[in-house]
Amino acid sequence: MITTIKNRITSIDFLRGTIMIIMALDHVRDYLYSGSFLFDPLDLAKTNGLLFFTRWITHFCAPIFMLLAGTSAFLMSRKKTQKELSVFLVKRGLWLVFLELVVVNFGWNFNIAFPMLLFITIWALGISMIVLAALIHLPKKLILVCCLVVIFGHNLFDGFHVNGNTLSAFGWAMLHDQRPFMWHNEILLVGYPIIPLVAIMPLGYCLGQLYTPEYSVEKRKKTLFLLGASSVVLFIVIRYINVYGDPVKWSMQKDAFFTFLSFIKVNKYPPSLLYVLLTLGGAFLFLAFTEKVQNGFVKIVSVYGRVPMFYYIIHIYIIHLIAMVASAFTQGQNWKIWILDKPIWFTSDLKGYGFSLPVAYLVWVIIVVGLYPLCKRYDAYKQAHKEKWWLSYL
Repeated sequence: MITTIKNRITSIDFLRGTIMIIMALDHVRDYLYSGSFLFDPLDLAKTNGLLFFTRWITHFCAPIFMLLAGTSAFLMSRKKTQKELSVFLVKRGLWLVFLELVVVNFGWNFNIAFPMLLFITIWALGISMIVLAALIHLPKKLILVCCLVVIFGHNLFDGFHVNGNTLSAFGWAMLHDQRPFMWHNEILLVGYPIIPLVAIMPLGYCLGQLYTPEYSVEKRKKTLFLLGASSVVLFIVIRYINVYGDPVKWSMQKDAFFTFLSFIKVNKYPPSLLYVLLTLGGAFLFLAFTEKVQNGFVKIVSVYGRVPMFYYIIHIYIIHLIAMVASAFTQGQNWKIWILDKPIWFTSDLKGYGFSLPVAYLVWVIIVVGLYPLCKRYDAYKQAHKEKWWLSYL
């Protein structure tokens, strides 16, 4: 029997909550750590071990969230007709794209003029839901085959680019080529090309079959472990060969530790085959090992996993506000500099601002802990008012 809380699968909520907590670390680092405005934390020529892993560990968040969204869609299909599920996925997908372009974009910049529109995590999630709405009408084996073909084959197009500031170039960037564009006076940044992310959600949909009554706990755990172990082993083999699977090759560095960092430094934009194998392999193993885990810590973390979108939106605004206050009261800088013309990752106006990495970690813990009562209250409200349709959209 699957361990559940109010008819939810605890291991899935626990994994989703874990990645939501980890995700916040990356955003706190973006806004508070002084080095964020100077260099990429994955730059092996400038980084250190703690900084590298502070950024690297957050690579697991987006693809795992996509995977679990697909699994949740499958579980929903047990209660809805195929048509009802398809319509829901389209509506929620469009809603997520709107949230990304308006609510989330404003949270990053605090600029009502919207000088830069970001097409990043939430928009990719929304587009993936719309695609899944069509794919659920196909046989599950065919869905699985299509997903694997896209995930394993998309790196064949790494060397293909469409240059210029044209509609065709923008279209290709949305599919497979992260880059910025100008539209009138607006900057459009395609941060998360949808391939292969668009194949990960349907893969999660197929994974949902493991959570039907036909699968015993032991059989599910064994299957998840085999999937996870196989993914990690395949990652190691393909990465070692260093020919295909990632546009950035690993190389020998100044010592064994940094060579290891080079080995695990996989391409995120767009997610390479090796990136997907590593992150989803970790997800499968996590689900396998937490199948029967039930304690106070799991219950707390799972709360974040049951209200992920609510948590996601609020935490961005809180982190940005904290950065404004910190800048004004500790750095002697005008808070207005935080009404940005471009996202924090691309600004150079904040040189001289920032704190040490331990301070960023401390603020991260305070934010996550501080949001728990609010998330718990909202989760309780959702559980008590399942008749309210709009709650399924936030």
